[in-house]
Amino acid sequence: MNILRIDASARAADQANESYRSISRLMADHFFGKLDAKGIEYTLIHRDVGKHPPSMLSEFWIESCFTKEDKRGYSHKQALLESDLLIDEVDKANLIVLSTPMYNYGMPATLKAWFDQVIRVNKTFDFDPARGESPLSPLLGGKSLIILWSCGEYGFREGENKAHMNHLTPHIRTASKYLGVEEIFEIQVEGQEFGDERHRQSRSEAIEKIESLIPLLF
Repeated sequence: MNILRIDASARAADQANESYRSISRLMADHFFGKLDAKGIEYTLIHRDVGKHPPSMLSEFWIESCFTKEDKRGYSHKQALLESDLLIDEVDKANLIVLSTPMYNYGMPATLKAWFDQVIRVNKTFDFDPARGESPLSPLLGGKSLIILWSCGEYGFREGENKAHMNHLTPHIRTASKYLGVEEIFEIQVEGQEFGDERHRQSRSEAIEKIESLIPLLF
């Protein structure tokens, strides 16, 4: 299996103290640690957008994107090189493991930049006005996505008091359709800023859920 791991947290692991400041990275590390411990074979592509942010889109990037391939000049092709590379990583992946925090009730800007680079007309989706009110259709398919996310507060799950303020996972779920994602698993750790017993319980539950995913996927 080919796995694309994407880390979006601006925080990193404090290796000296063996403690994690990034809970989302901790969850992803635990997932891959369990795969390794079980001897599960996989090919890993690692894209750390938290440490190495993708480029933001520009007017010339958009021009390059919408210029027909056989009409693109050297500058157009250069402008799309990063996008081509990131899309190739998605294309090769059977499974995408995305670890991300919630920032200001949505996704980190670096993760949004990644989505903007990889959701591209005639590469990951096509546009046909004949489809009426739903003209976009994905060109990729058969992929699974694990969303490992953390937040500082409580109450963002469906039906809870802050569910309407969660603009992270609904956005990811909507956008990932155009990357060929057909199956989504979501695991959350909440209450990081409180650091109380509820938070510790949330972390324990998340670890259990991560481990329970492995028999479903391998």
